[in-house]
Amino acid sequence: MDDPTQYGRDWAEDYDELHGADPNPTVDAVSDLAGGGPVLEFGVGTGRIALPLADRGLEVVGIDASPEMLARLRAKPGSEGIEGIEGDFVEVAVDRRFTIVLLAANTLFGLPTQEVQVVCFTNAARHLTPDGAFVLDGFVPDPGRFDRGQRTQSMRAGGNEVLLESSLHDPVTQRVDSTILRLGREGARTYPVSVRYAWPTELDLMARLAGLRLAERWGGWRREPFTASSGMHVSIYRPA
Repeated sequence: MDDPTQYGRDWAEDYDELHGADPNPTVDAVSDLAGGGPVLEFGVGTGRIALPLADRGLEVVGIDASPEMLARLRAKPGSEGIEGIEGDFVEVAVDRRFTIVLLAANTLFGLPTQEVQVVCFTNAARHLTPDGAFVLDGFVPDPGRFDRGQRTQSMRAGGNEVLLESSLHDPVTQRVDSTILRLGREGARTYPVSVRYAWPTELDLMARLAGLRLAERWGGWRREPFTASSGMHVSIYRPA
């Protein structure tokens, strides 16, 4: 199994800067689904979503394998309102139930195998209240974006900096190994990331194995319809 702490060591220092997407649509949707109940976030990271949820008066518990990520979270104002637990969210057990178990930002795909992803669903299910929901997002796989199993693209360019991503794709294992290269006046830095993607219908089967069922699927956090052209999905699973 890949080391679950490695991502944090590679990314924590610059995570907030490089992941600047507006968290409000996610926070709005999760707050609505929670209905005032407690939220458990798998892969809480630096608290990009957890902190705004806590600001809205929700009780939030976050699990992350990376001490570096949790240190970034704890250094932020408002973090005293979040219970941060260091550990692998695939296997950590919290001695209580939650209205929402959240797994955002494609984090499920950071788990290296289908087997481990199934275990993650099982751990989420055991933490839900009977009327709770396991809520996750993910990109919709697009193998056609790769040319002979590879792809290099510009992610950001302008001023004194360029951000490049180079990826290799293995369709047999559904794995993409990427390195993001950041070039600027201060030199070069690399950020490795590996994902094992899964199709939405594959996730639905994982959920069934864990005793969950698909209740809703959106094409984004603003509750857009999920269609054949959707590039991402938000899937909501409830106890069967």
